[in-house]
Amino acid sequence: MPTLTRTEHGPTVVLVDDDAALRTALSFMLELDGFTVVTLESGEALLGYALPAAPACLVLDQNLEGITGIDALSRLRARDVTLPALLITSHPTAAMKSAAAALDAIIVEKPLLTDSLLSGIVAALDRDSDRLGKF
Repeated sequence: MPTLTRTEHGPTVVLVDDDAALRTALSFMLELDGFTVVTLESGEALLGYALPAAPACLVLDQNLEGITGIDALSRLRARDVTLPALLITSHPTAAMKSAAAALDAIIVEKPLLTDSLLSGIVAALDRDSDRLGKF
C-alpha cells in the first residue's frame, strides 16, 4: 500500500524502493525540500498505481525485488507514461546506461552523496517543464 504525504505546492515524486528505511529517509528529505512524495515498495505496486499528472517525477531503485526499475519503467513507457524518471543504482553497467537512455531516464549512482538525487530530480522536472512548455 503506498504511503502518500502531501505538501502544499511541490511537484510530486513517486519513490519506488524495496528498502523501507531508505524510502522513509528519502521521503523525509524530499518533503523538506518541498516535494509531495508518494512511496511504493515494488515495481509491481508502481504498475498498479494511478500516477499523478505533471509536475511529477518517478524515482526507481534499479534492484527491486520482483521486476527491476528498468523493467517497470519500460512497461510504463509502453503505456505512454512520459513522466521524467530517475534510476538509482550502484555501479551501472554499460547495458543499464543504454537501457536507461532509451527510456529517457537519468541514472543517479549510490551511495547518494551530497545532493545528487535532489539535483537529478530538479533537472528531470526542469527538462520535462521545457518539453511541456508549462510550470
